[in-house]
Amino acid sequence: MSEAIRLGVSACLLGREVRYNGGHQLNRYLTDTLGPFVEYVPVCPEVETGMSIPREPVRLVGDVGSPRIVGRRSGEDWTDRMRVWTGKKLGELAKEDLCGFVFKAKSPSSGMARVKVYPPEGGQPRYDGRGFFAGMFQDRFPRLPVEDDGRLNDARLRENFITRIFTMKRWRDTVEKERSVGSLVQFHTRHKLLIMSCSVEACRKLGKLVAQAGEIDLGTCLDSYLGQLIQALQLKTTTKKNVNVLQHILGYFKKELTGDEKQECLDLVEAYHKELVPLIVPITLMNHYVRKYGKDYLAGQVYLHPHPLELKLRNHP
Repeated sequence: MSEAIRLGVSACLLGREVRYNGGHQLNRYLTDTLGPFVEYVPVCPEVETGMSIPREPVRLVGDVGSPRIVGRRSGEDWTDRMRVWTGKKLGELAKEDLCGFVFKAKSPSSGMARVKVYPPEGGQPRYDGRGFFAGMFQDRFPRLPVEDDGRLNDARLRENFITRIFTMKRWRDTVEKERSVGSLVQFHTRHKLLIMSCSVEACRKLGKLVAQAGEIDLGTCLDSYLGQLIQALQLKTTTKKNVNVLQHILGYFKKELTGDEKQECLDLVEAYHKELVPLIVPITLMNHYVRKYGKDYLAGQVYLHPHPLELKLRNHP
């Protein structure tokens, strides 16, 4: 990649003491594990809107689709100030070349989903709101990968998010270097098995689009490809989908593998299918045979190495 991935993040998750009580919500995975591979762009909507540290906590009140953000005790209304600030901030973030954003879960400003929204007359809240800033961010940048710190505790969701931000970075690098049918073909070729691991049907549709790239406007084609790619990668991979891809990879070794080598691969794929070993185990063996038998096509497949091994994302069943 040309440079580090730029990733927006709620500032408190980096250990910055910006919360209402003067504390933070340091997330060690973000700082210690993912941190070496990204460049963070921290944001704290409350502080940047003008709220003090410490401060009265705020909450969302009113209609879940367009709530107001007000002080819990005083009822002070921050809605207009935060809307003005968010509009300006989103304009600034549009220039940051972000490949994604990690929000603070359940925050009235930064929660991406499942945020409490209280009725104006009081009573029990709804739990289907979006944080004030996070909601406007997602509306402005609907294709950017987003997650919150709570969901990142789930190994599969974490891997899906990291895969999407690395893919977004590779896409950005590709189109910035050369906007051409050839570069699109090369990108799709490298990502084919990765897309297949999310959806075979999406892989077919994207393949057809690439095949027609020379017959339609290039800008329209690239935009359509990115939109469909983002939708495909949002579909979670499963053990069954990965087994299908692994068996597809084995098909490239029909003439090379010895009987024992083939059986070893089949045994490991089956062990993974039964969730006895993590995905990294058969993937490691596949990479070994890719190198041993000089399979250039497979060597270029992002699926076999979608992100740095240090992130340990394929170490779960």
